[in-house]
Amino acid sequence: MKHISITAFKEVLQAEKSNNSIDFINVCEPAEYKEKHIEGVRSVPLGEVQKHVDEFNNKQTVYVHCRSGNRGKQAIDKLVAAGVTAELVNVEGGIMAWDEAGHPTNSSTTRIPLMRQVLIAAGSLILIGFIGAHTIHEWFRFIIPAVGAGLVFSGVSGWCGMASALSKMPWNK
Repeated sequence: MKHISITAFKEVLQAEKSNNSIDFINVCEPAEYKEKHIEGVRSVPLGEVQKHVDEFNNKQTVYVHCRSGNRGKQAIDKLVAAGVTAELVNVEGGIMAWDEAGHPTNSSTTRIPLMRQVLIAAGSLILIGFIGAHTIHEWFRFIIPAVGAGLVFSGVSGWCGMASALSKMPWNK
């Protein structure tokens, strides 16, 4: 798997944005893309990349990025397994590194960012589990390890079920 730094990616994006043999994709969830994205990079959510195999095979190179780089790697693994022949390049650090470098982004929303919504929901569930176990019924205590296990799984896999569910909420459309 090839990797490219944010600085090099910015240069390639500027130089090749009108080159039809190169594709630039963001594999974040649609709500995350809407929240913040790089101009000239289109949305192809991780769960839909395999639907675009034929399209990518018509490209010389496909640059893949996500929020931090993890889902980009997963997308490339899926595309390689599906037989994509284009050169696949993961953008190191994703949109977070792009932001840290001070590069401009497009945003069409003023809502709370999706990952902050996840943190608010996870924290709230843990508090509900703790308070509920002490005041309502002991079964509430099972919420706490369930949320913890979900957070660990998200950190290890790069996929967050809570983020996926929250992205479908009406306020994130």
